[in-house]
Amino acid sequence: MQSLHLPLPMTGSCRCGQVRIEARAAPIMTSACHCTGCRKMTGSAYSLSAMIPAEAFAVTAGTPVVGGLHGPDQHHMFCPHCMSWMFTRIEGVDFFVNVRAPMFDGVDWPAPYMETMTSEKLRWVEVPATRSYAGFPPMEDFGQLLAEFAETL
Repeated sequence: MQSLHLPLPMTGSCRCGQVRIEARAAPIMTSACHCTGCRKMTGSAYSLSAMIPAEAFAVTAGTPVVGGLHGPDQHHMFCPHCMSWMFTRIEGVDFFVNVRAPMFDGVDWPAPYMETMTSEKLRWVEVPATRSYAGFPPMEDFGQLLAEFAETL
């Protein structure tokens, strides 16, 4: 896996530019999710994510709105004008924000470190992730995953 050198702070926006975001720290993990929900919200074979430490993430312009799932566990945040899916906050997980990696401007992301929900992926899709999970990684695996990913930075 190539080393990840990202310009900090990283800034970005939705497609129309009305909602702007900033990350003042490197991600703690990068991933591709193959679940049906992510595929439907992205209109693609998977969604790409950068897990940004919560204290280092900010919305700097505009006010995103909840879209996608409207349940109590996940809050998918979208631009209210162009409806770009920008980031997700997971209820009870307050140490990171799951940002759609393509929202950042001018960042050449390496391959995702892990892929999740491979049990739902399209059979022709291949992602060169280091770690792969049929579902989501068990919580007890996260410490090891984060440590492994940190070594790539």
